[in-house]
Amino acid sequence: MMTTTRAMLAVKDLRVSYSGVLAVSKVDLHVDDGEIVALVGGNGMGKSTTLRAIAGLNGCDEGSIHFDGAAVHDVPAHRRVLLGLSLVPEGRRLFPRLTVQRNLELGAYTRRDRKEVAESLNRALNLFPVLKDRRAQLAGTMSGGEQQMLAIARGMMARPRFLMLDEPSWGVAPKLVTRILDAIQEVNAQGVSILLVEQNVNKALSIANRAYVIQTGRIVLEGQASDLLGDENVKKAYLGL
Repeated sequence: MMTTTRAMLAVKDLRVSYSGVLAVSKVDLHVDDGEIVALVGGNGMGKSTTLRAIAGLNGCDEGSIHFDGAAVHDVPAHRRVLLGLSLVPEGRRLFPRLTVQRNLELGAYTRRDRKEVAESLNRALNLFPVLKDRRAQLAGTMSGGEQQMLAIARGMMARPRFLMLDEPSWGVAPKLVTRILDAIQEVNAQGVSILLVEQNVNKALSIANRAYVIQTGRIVLEGQASDLLGDENVKKAYLGL
């Protein structure tokens, strides 16, 4: 008997512009329940714009966004968080003058269940044990890698069912990149579907199930991540490898 995989996220004909300048044009993509999907491409190709549109931080000129079967393209960003859709933005966007503990607590600002928030805090700290020793430290005094761990942990405080990560290895020492990507897989193993934008294409494709390649705001290629990673023509033509 054939089983049908449910799409957690479905984006159709997405079009986004800034001040009349087209940034994303007719993007189609989907992420099935339990998947890690990578969105890769060069700088300025529309990756971050796509994630921000899905999160509700950018308006859409055209197209539709469905999350867990329901249309959300007209739903405010904070309501999308409540539905279980969370974004860890590029550049981390932490509160540098607040402690690690306070940054994590702010990640749960939409929640009122204090007991479950405390449980989420413990899970976040277990995901990145180094943060346990930094709970009273100001976020702005931490290393780039530690800040990225905090940003991911803060994203998990919203108890997402779908997590988007925008360049999680940006500004991170190479020795910590593997730890962060391992953590992404751990989060996925907990039942969270993931859409990953990552500058380290080899690393992204190595942990993803499927991948989309975006160029000048359009999806130009999609397929199994292992197939794209192993295709020399694809790597040269689209991935700059």
